[in-house]
Amino acid sequence: MRRHAAPVGLAAPEGAAFFLTGRNRPRQAAGRCSAIHLERTFTSRPVGFRVVIARTWWMELQTSGPDVAATGPARVLARWRGLHVPPGLKRALTTVSMLGLATASGAFMVFLTQTLLARELGPAAYGLFASSLATVTMVGPLAGFGLTQFRLKVYGAEGWAANRWLRPSLRFTLLTTSLALGILVAWSLFIAPHNGTRFALLALTPVVFSILAIDLVSNKLRLEERFGAMALWQMAIPASRLLVAFALLLVPQLTGRFVALSYCMISILVALSVFPHVRRMVSGDIELHGHGPRPAASDRVAIDPGVASLWSQAWAYGAFAVLYPVFFQISTILLKYLHSDAQAGMYSIGLAIMTAVYLIPATIYQKYLLLKLHRWNTHDVAKFWRVYRQGNVAMLLLGLVISAGIVLVSPWIVPLVFGERYRGVVGILMILAICAPIRFLSTAMGSALVTDNHMRLRVVAMAMATVVAVLANLLLIPRFGAHGAAWATVASELVLLAGTYWGVQKFNRPQRAA
Repeated sequence: MRRHAAPVGLAAPEGAAFFLTGRNRPRQAAGRCSAIHLERTFTSRPVGFRVVIARTWWMELQTSGPDVAATGPARVLARWRGLHVPPGLKRALTTVSMLGLATASGAFMVFLTQTLLARELGPAAYGLFASSLATVTMVGPLAGFGLTQFRLKVYGAEGWAANRWLRPSLRFTLLTTSLALGILVAWSLFIAPHNGTRFALLALTPVVFSILAIDLVSNKLRLEERFGAMALWQMAIPASRLLVAFALLLVPQLTGRFVALSYCMISILVALSVFPHVRRMVSGDIELHGHGPRPAASDRVAIDPGVASLWSQAWAYGAFAVLYPVFFQISTILLKYLHSDAQAGMYSIGLAIMTAVYLIPATIYQKYLLLKLHRWNTHDVAKFWRVYRQGNVAMLLLGLVISAGIVLVSPWIVPLVFGERYRGVVGILMILAICAPIRFLSTAMGSALVTDNHMRLRVVAMAMATVVAVLANLLLIPRFGAHGAAWATVASELVLLAGTYWGVQKFNRPQRAA
């Protein structure tokens, strides 16, 4: 039992009627009552609990006097128990609330940035810029190749021994980053039209570095469960881009080229700022949380698995990371090439609003629960499935509420915020609102497919949804424009949900039979 010195001033005077002992039952006692008695009573509680109880009890003794000393502590304890929150749940609620606040702040900054850019640039110029940025963000995740998810998996299962995967994963990242940059440069030079898109794509290419940098530093901080620092890093890019939007507001003569070049500089600065963290990560300097103290040097596993072994285990995470941005961004890009920049600008506003909505389940599952799910899947399977079932119900209900809210408020809030030129976004949002409960539920279900070797089932589901998204957009956009792109998105989200459900049932069936 850990011993702590009694706080000064907490010893009861001679004549105090009793102290707590045994299983928190009051009994009569003569002599002194000190905080040490309380400490012995509440050995299963944190020190803060003991100090609060001791101080509260002594305050009651001082204010009420000896006549109520026999009832004061029992009353205090009963009152505190009525409000008791388990420490684990309290920490979880605090962390989720903090991440939720940071995510909401980041989403608000992104929303405000896009609002200012859309109002200042107009539908056509904003559509050109937004579709170019969508192209970069579609290709950019190829740089990280989903290794963030893979590292969370191996650290959740192997603990400190997973340091052996760091060097091959970073060597592989160099290859995939070079490939992503090559694709963007080739797209800019040989596919993009000459109406300013080529310049925008080349200027925005360094965004790949910022995506990768934030991915790496968030990975390190998540393993250390330093969620506050992770949240601050993830708000760095939205906050910087918001300053660019304010500059455009203050100086109306600035154009979309200024915005593209500013985004380029922000990306380079963020990547340089993250470099010290990456260097420590390469050397294995990670304060891993939840796996005990760092083992002695003689006990560490130093075998380098190599890039080939990494590929054999991580390809599914990479495939998903590459497919998802195509699934999500293809509508905006095809609207530009098959219809017009103005239609792409309209749709990108609706998609930006939905992106902010989708951050809710993403925060809960990807930023907070993911590492824990890997750990529970290895060490506490019953808890894993309990959280899975409860999460499905909660996410579906929350998605339905948010969908109803979008339908109710979008007809008056969109023209008010973006201006009458963007009233067409209302119709797009009415369709996209259907996606909210679908996406919330598929995110919750998909959490069961990121553990063990079941990620390949999630890749199959995402591949089917991506194919449907591309084909549906090619079919509907030429005739229906942005509304056709919205219905194509609904169809692809339904396919993703169905594929995710199929994947969970496929790998869970043998377990239930056993």
